[in-house]
Amino acid sequence: MSEEKKSMTYRDAGVDIDAGNRAVELMKESVRSTYRPGVIGDIGGFGGLFALDKNRYDEPVLVSGTDGVGTKLRLAFMADKHDTIGQDAVAMSVNDVLVQGAEPLFFLDYIAVDKVRAEQVAQIVSGVAKACKESGCALIGGETAEMAGFYAEGEYDIAGFCVGIADKKRLITGETIRPGDVLLGLASSGVHSNGFSLVRKICFDRMGFAMDTVIPEFGKTLGEELLTPTRLYPKLILPLLEKVAVKGMVHITGGGFYDNIPRVLPNGCAVTVDAAAWPMPAVFAQLQKWGQVEWAEMFRTFNMGIGFIMVVDPADEAAVLAHFEALGEPVYRLGEIREGNQDVVMKGGVFGG
Repeated sequence: MSEEKKSMTYRDAGVDIDAGNRAVELMKESVRSTYRPGVIGDIGGFGGLFALDKNRYDEPVLVSGTDGVGTKLRLAFMADKHDTIGQDAVAMSVNDVLVQGAEPLFFLDYIAVDKVRAEQVAQIVSGVAKACKESGCALIGGETAEMAGFYAEGEYDIAGFCVGIADKKRLITGETIRPGDVLLGLASSGVHSNGFSLVRKICFDRMGFAMDTVIPEFGKTLGEELLTPTRLYPKLILPLLEKVAVKGMVHITGGGFYDNIPRVLPNGCAVTVDAAAWPMPAVFAQLQKWGQVEWAEMFRTFNMGIGFIMVVDPADEAAVLAHFEALGEPVYRLGEIREGNQDVVMKGGVFGG
């Protein structure tokens, strides 16, 4: 006679529904802390509900963005630190939406794990919620997918989805940019969330560093420097848009200066950037040195210390500078628009000239 087989459960297959429910309970407080006017209902519904303020916009346009964190996640696994990576997921989307002149309204996250570890998931979501609150957008939904046998033990992926709103007549498209306009830049917080495949190749494969290696030039460990979360720009930029007719904006992400700036340039326009116009953070100088990376490659891979760029008429430059000075926020005159075919010319600093 064959041995009687035990009745199997979903948990036997690697999916723990109870752990998933516990994760939801642990994240409820941080999620609710992000709610803003317009949110309808509470966490746990099948869909997130948000009511638009019809009196505030003549022709409301929804602006959406989605992104992930990329291989920076590998460093979070190595450090077993999961409370900041959520900000990277939020920033990559809200900053992109902001480029069009849109105010972020709400955000949804997607977290896929090998196994739900309720405390780990709650740490990730706490970072998402903190960044949403700082950006002024509500975290109104999300999904935690337990995918047993798909991800390595302890690993996960996270992606985010943001919806913002702008009046159609106030959308920022770059179409009014003309030769003579100036580029003004805001500092990044470090590497942000791009180029980490190269970062890991340089730091761990070539140099043999560990996450806890103290780098004197950084004044901290390598892990502390590299896991610094992506900066959030909405609260700096949105008030400016009430004062100045910004012509174009750029979020410096993958592709760096060379691939992102042309995305807002109309036909007949190009740009010259002075690489000596801002202080380059030590992390980029060290990555270049350790990896013997060509400077043009550095500026095409990383943000090099500038995370967000505005293009304005020269007549508005003083107003922009005054706005950021009042906030105690450094702003750098990076270069100017010239006639050309949507190309970027780097000069000064490491490029000479």
